Amino acid sequence: MSTRRGAGGLPSSDRDLSARQASAGALRARNLRTIGALAALFLLPIAISFWLYYGIGWRPAAHLNHGELLQPARILPSVRLTGPNGVASTATVFAKRWALVYVGDGRCDSACRYALYVMRETQLALNHDMPRVERVFLATADCCDDALLAREDAGMIVLDASGSPAQELIRSFPSADRPSTIFVVDPLGNLMMRYDSRRDPRGLLLDLQVLLRLSHIG
Repeated sequence: MSTRRGAGGLPSSDRDLSARQASAGALRARNLRTIGALAALFLLPIAISFWLYYGIGWRPAAHLNHGELLQPARILPSVRLTGPNGVASTATVFAKRWALVYVGDGRCDSACRYALYVMRETQLALNHDMPRVERVFLATADCCDDALLAREDAGMIVLDASGSPAQELIRSFPSADRPSTIFVVDPLGNLMMRYDSRRDPRGLLLDLQVLLRLSHIG
């Protein structure tokens, strides 16, 4: 019994198998191109945002005009500080979320209490974006008035930054008008903005809303 052969000399069954394999290969290649295109559509805005923000130092200054932009942004050092639940690393605290930070004496005078109030009300006003922002109090001395902070600022992270290991961290925060200043740290641990809590606090909220809307991190 003879086997049917085509013009190319291959049996018909082999030709059919080769055709099916070529068709399957083309389909896989087309699927991979589709997946690649979809991935590019998703990842390209993130890549551009990172390049603009961290590569060339671009900031949306036209829209962030209520606070002072710190240029360049300051990478906060990783140090281990004592918190209410034991020792915590700033590399963990300043990661994955945006942070509103106050730096001051742990006894918390009236300027301190007002700044913490602005931080709390700003976070509450973010509504569904609240979980993307945390509040942090770095106590530089006399840490801390636990009763006051527990009563008025539940949910805030309080860290004792009075010891020598914390001094490099504290020096990263500008000292001018620090008792009335609220700092903003991005989800990668970069200190990027500062606000005077004595000014209209709505400015902090408006700028933070813009940052959260533009950000693909945190």
